[in-house]
Amino acid sequence: MTYTEASFDDASEVVDAAGLSNLLAIKKLEGGWANSNYVLTLDNSEKVVLKIWNEQSLEEVNYLLSVTSYLSEKGISTPSPMKFLDGGYIFIKNGLAWTLLPFIEGNWLQPTPDSLYSLGRAQAELHLLDPPSILRTDFSMGYKLFEKLFKIADESGEWSEFLYLLKTESTLLMSTIGELPKGIIHGDLFPDNVIGSSEEVRAILDFEEVSYDILAFDLAMTFVGFGWLEGEPVAERWNSILSGYQSVRTLNSDEVKALPALHRLATLSIAAWRYWQFVINLPDTENTDRYLEMTKRLNKELPF
Repeated sequence: MTYTEASFDDASEVVDAAGLSNLLAIKKLEGGWANSNYVLTLDNSEKVVLKIWNEQSLEEVNYLLSVTSYLSEKGISTPSPMKFLDGGYIFIKNGLAWTLLPFIEGNWLQPTPDSLYSLGRAQAELHLLDPPSILRTDFSMGYKLFEKLFKIADESGEWSEFLYLLKTESTLLMSTIGELPKGIIHGDLFPDNVIGSSEEVRAILDFEEVSYDILAFDLAMTFVGFGWLEGEPVAERWNSILSGYQSVRTLNSDEVKALPALHRLATLSIAAWRYWQFVINLPDTENTDRYLEMTKRLNKELPF
């Protein structure tokens, strides 16, 4: 989904500001629900990605780019933002942040046993990193978003069936999920955020939900993203993710015990984000009921 249309001339202006070769072609990239992404082909055959941040302030984008640069420097397979001639990572156009990233060849990761094992390993390696000092502690799709939705409902006097469910469930989960190991989490490892093949991960993208939070929650979120097929959980997929993860970092007994509650919280988090995005923020589209895909999963039997 593209929110900002970038013309050839727009992209050329950004490429010139980075001191790169002349632009040859521009093409929209698939994936992404909150930003506009294009692949740019330069006349020296180099390809770069143009990302226009539609929903983040300049301060927020600077923060996210700083974290991404840190992760890339520490060996996480994620493209590091490219600098412009002025030494910064952001080109400001029409009040929005426009950034450039190296283009990673490949497709969205296919959920095979080998690729999911590789994904589990990559996630565990992220979880073992020391968090940067600037890392925030609020997961943007979690309780922070829930409270925002509740406030909107109070002010409008319109509490939907979903918001009542979210209020009840989130309150219960807060009391049942105890203190668990925390560290850097991606927070949104879904297929359109991972480039790879049927065998391995090549790059993890879009660290927009990155924060300091419960590590096992992040693992549960990955199962929400990769572990389901036609509305049903696939045990083989979970086993592949978990095996890869535990080949690097072993879950403790408290984390294992909390997995069902963490998966429920992760499922509600995605539902809440979709509700915010497609019911409140951008209503009356074909995605209006997309949050229901998540609520229908809440009563399914899980493989853990």
